[in-house]
Amino acid sequence: MTRTPPTTVTPVRLWRWRRNPLRRHSDVVEAWIVLAGWVLALVAGVFAGMLAARASDAAFEARRAQLHPVAAVLTADAARTPLAGSGYDDGRVWAVVRWTDADGSVHTDRAKVPPGAPAGTRMTVWTNEADRVVPAPVTGAAADLQSALTGALVAPAAGALVWGVGRLVRGRLIRRRMDEWDAEWREIGPRWGNLSGGRG
Repeated sequence: MTRTPPTTVTPVRLWRWRRNPLRRHSDVVEAWIVLAGWVLALVAGVFAGMLAARASDAAFEARRAQLHPVAAVLTADAARTPLAGSGYDDGRVWAVVRWTDADGSVHTDRAKVPPGAPAGTRMTVWTNEADRVVPAPVTGAAADLQSALTGALVAPAAGALVWGVGRLVRGRLIRRRMDEWDAEWREIGPRWGNLSGGRG
């Protein structure tokens, strides 16, 4: 029977912060830049995502405020099948509808209607301030989902942007450190070679 030696747990140390004779001030600065970069990237991502979601929701609300539903009547029988190659097919067809405003003025425009709907069919269409038929505004769960998706798309992009800026700052710090090391080696290198008997 073999005995397994006892395992010792060594604490995880953050080497850039612990005392070390080889640690330079630039090591500590670099550690803070990395930490700040990740924290700021997370915070900026969450904040930008929430801001984008709210802006998207406000845009939906503003559009809903500009449109209003009207009761319209189909002026002629609707086609039974959509035209081929008409773009996005939602199963409906274009037809002319007519409606009367509150002031008594009559308007006509083209709207998407169910295929094969007979003339005289009553339906609700959405119109803008110019009395033109427009697509129905996005409301309810669909608007909430689109706002959430907008926030979910913006959040990682904003976080990546902040993280990238942190990487650029860290890269400049590393290049500066390398330049300092080169300058020190140019000064110390010849003396080192003399101390090692020319073998260093």
